[in-house]
Amino acid sequence: LHADANTDLTIVRRGIAAALPDAFLPIGVERLDAALSGGLPKAALSEIHGTQTRDAGAVAGFALSLTSLILKQTPGLPVLWIGTSEIFREAGFPYARGLHASFGIEPEQLLFSEAPRLVDALWVAEEAARMTALAAVILEIRGNPQRLDLTATRRLHARAQAAGRPVFLLRQAAEPEPTAAPVRLIVASAPAVPRDTIAGPLAGSIGRPAFALTIGKSRTALPGQFTLEWNPDERAFDERWGDEKRSEGRDRTKNPVPVVSLSGGGKDPAPASGAVLAFPAVGSPLSPAARDQPSRPQRAAHLGPRRAG
Repeated sequence: LHADANTDLTIVRRGIAAALPDAFLPIGVERLDAALSGGLPKAALSEIHGTQTRDAGAVAGFALSLTSLILKQTPGLPVLWIGTSEIFREAGFPYARGLHASFGIEPEQLLFSEAPRLVDALWVAEEAARMTALAAVILEIRGNPQRLDLTATRRLHARAQAAGRPVFLLRQAAEPEPTAAPVRLIVASAPAVPRDTIAGPLAGSIGRPAFALTIGKSRTALPGQFTLEWNPDERAFDERWGDEKRSEGRDRTKNPVPVVSLSGGGKDPAPASGAVLAFPAVGSPLSPAARDQPSRPQRAAHLGPRRAG
């Protein structure tokens, strides 16, 4: 097999196919796109992971940013967002006004499908993934359910390849596990920097949304960590450099409360709630409320104990 040096060949399960110039969705960050060999594949299943529940907003925001990039290339087509009732109760829905202000997405371009069970959500996703009338399909799942196995992701990936449309699998509060997706991105929130003004950074202000992104799996197997900012005016990503770039683990806000042990007799029980204080009973001479209580002969008869019979 002879090919030009500039031709990118992608080996797929059903044979060898030449990757066309528009086969990938460029993120817009040169270093990240190079690590992904051109960007995210348009006709494939891609995973976007959040390792903790508190990263749900960052994962959803990153998915909406990708949706904004897709809709630039496929205007007029809607995007279907599928999720279980559990994840929508936990993470909520995108704010309609914010869709246009931050991502340039009209509310009618983003369709939602809520399924009571995971098996129903998977069925909807498989049927939607084959539709060319959709610009993309987003499937949001919480945790590591057993039903979302390698076989289920293979079906989603095959449907995406056949339709030539991307399918984004959002894994909230999940651990990485084997799937058919060729790309896995781990996303968390990153600290925002102050807004830039003519006079310099505006103290006390909150700048553009930022994401801490790690390549968990890719076709090139090149690792990488990035801090990206979403520019809502340009509808594009920028990479943060220099002293403003912060690592995820060092500057993340710690949980304000200790983690409660799940087992009653485990090795690491939850810490005690504090010192136990004894309060005098109402009516006791030590109680401040005792002065306001009438003596027993002065109490109304109807306040006495009830007797049966």
